[in-house]
Amino acid sequence: MNPASYDTARHIAQAGGEAERVALACLPDAAPEILYFLAGAPEVMVRAAVAANVATPAQADRLLAADAEPRVRAVLGRKLAQLAPALAAAQQDRLRQLAWSTLCDLAADTAVMVRAVIAEELQAMPDAPRELILRLASDAAMEVAEPVIRFSPQLTEADLLALVAAPPVPETVAAVARRPRLSEALSDAIVAAADPGIVGLLLENPSAAIRESTLDALIANAAAHTAWQESLVRRPCLPPHAARNLAVCIADHLLGALAARPDLDPGLAQALRQRVAQRLAVPSTGNPAALPARGAPLMPPEQAFEDAGLRGDREGMTRLLAEAAGLPASLVEQAIRLRSAKGLVSLCWKAGFSPRCAMLAQTALGHLAPGNALGAAEHGGWPLSPEEMRWQIELLAERED
Repeated sequence: MNPASYDTARHIAQAGGEAERVALACLPDAAPEILYFLAGAPEVMVRAAVAANVATPAQADRLLAADAEPRVRAVLGRKLAQLAPALAAAQQDRLRQLAWSTLCDLAADTAVMVRAVIAEELQAMPDAPRELILRLASDAAMEVAEPVIRFSPQLTEADLLALVAAPPVPETVAAVARRPRLSEALSDAIVAAADPGIVGLLLENPSAAIRESTLDALIANAAAHTAWQESLVRRPCLPPHAARNLAVCIADHLLGALAARPDLDPGLAQALRQRVAQRLAVPSTGNPAALPARGAPLMPPEQAFEDAGLRGDREGMTRLLAEAAGLPASLVEQAIRLRSAKGLVSLCWKAGFSPRCAMLAQTALGHLAPGNALGAAEHGGWPLSPEEMRWQIELLAERED
């Protein structure tokens, strides 16, 4: 700036109109002392222009960080956040250290809008200062924390697990549940710690990895949490046994969507289409007596048992299991009343069913959560020895007597 221009700038800074002072405050080559003077201007727009100017000296920025107007502080926060990686790395530069200190103060500003602007700038920055990211992610205001929690590459799995274990506010866990590409460990932590609404958000997150045992537990509870059902039906990866268990508990209007999945077992898809056809064939009165007769199934007992499960026909499942095992239905009913995982597994073994059917019997008949049910042993075998299963059946018979 030549002397004449400098004198003109001084005159404008001291006596110019607001528009002239704003224009002066925006100049990238304005003299530092001019910008410092304008940082104390009575007009908000002038001070905001100074705050946005990258040529503004660190001392003036420090002054503006205490400005009474949050909008001025927000403009300053945005500018400094864009420079955050360089400021944090400048250990020997006194002025940059001052700027870094100013940014850290703004990240703790009393006004949410100031902190939110900084979070918006840093949310996806790959080299954002980790110290600042952790502070923003722990903010109680979701306008500040959520963008960082959902998108910052600086947050590690350990950081996110800590947020789930000790969230500043319940909404913190909801933000983690929405984060792309969650690990199985994080999904487990969210399911263990969160309420049904947040679990629903996790299920709506298509890139969240959910281990099969956790998915089984959620499916087992889907009948009680109908809001989960559509998200479960549309999960990108649904193991065959999970699809079967889901078919037992979902509302009728979702059966068509489940049957249309391209990865569904053909036999299960056909059974679901038949169930949809049966539902459509029921007269509009909805009279249960109009449902197709229960008659003897023209299919193997195990398939008939699974089909009854798909229809939600617990009475039919009980009858079919008793008939295939050659035992009275009252004995099966007793195992159901006791919610005996071992008893139901043993009855399925006695009936000649597969261990897969045993899981269906435990969850659909015994109303056991998959976490409490006996899964198949290694290589798909039975979880109990034949001797123990015989003893379980004898024990049920003794109880009945």
